[in-house]
Amino acid sequence: ADVVILSVKPQRLDRVLENLRGHIRADALVISIVAGASIEKISSQLTHDCVVRSMPNTPGQIGEGITVWTASPAVTPQQKEMTQKILGALGQEVYVEEENYLDMATALSGTGPAYVFMFLEAMIDAGVHLGFPRRIAEQLVLQTVSGSVEYSRRKKSHPAALRNEVTSPGGTSAEAIYYLEKAGFRTAISRAIWAAYERSQELGKGKPTGQLKENS
Repeated sequence: ADVVILSVKPQRLDRVLENLRGHIRADALVISIVAGASIEKISSQLTHDCVVRSMPNTPGQIGEGITVWTASPAVTPQQKEMTQKILGALGQEVYVEEENYLDMATALSGTGPAYVFMFLEAMIDAGVHLGFPRRIAEQLVLQTVSGSVEYSRRKKSHPAALRNEVTSPGGTSAEAIYYLEKAGFRTAISRAIWAAYERSQELGKGKPTGQLKENS
């Protein structure tokens, strides 16, 4: 094969690499989407030089994802172009020179859909709690989020400026924002992303899943 794609759970990667070693053509391109797995690890265990490390996300399944990727020095310009085409089929692709950005991307965009889905779930459940039928609550929330994202893209303004557009002094938005801030909304998101980043680094070092950690 001209291209070999590694798509397994990080905990199973060592066995997969062991089974593949010696069975990949020297000029073939290996593209990994395994969280936390460094180019050095993959290259050394496969004894193969042409390796791309990437981090896509779930919306890529419908062509609306974003993938961050980098390549080993042995990857040719032609192979990089091929990588762009492959990853571009999933949505947007972003090439970075430094590999350390991949752990960051894992936490921000790779894991990001989970945060968004949890936010959607919370809003929908709140709508149902208010009294909406779930079907209508889902429609209201999904379109609100989708429309807000598109509005942000078109306006190209800072999110804080856009938020201020819909937040009147003493109004319902101001009251809601006050409670979100009081509940530590920003801090929870920031800590979650940092936790995902640290876990990505741990996976790269082969550390097993442990108990959840709590910051004091």
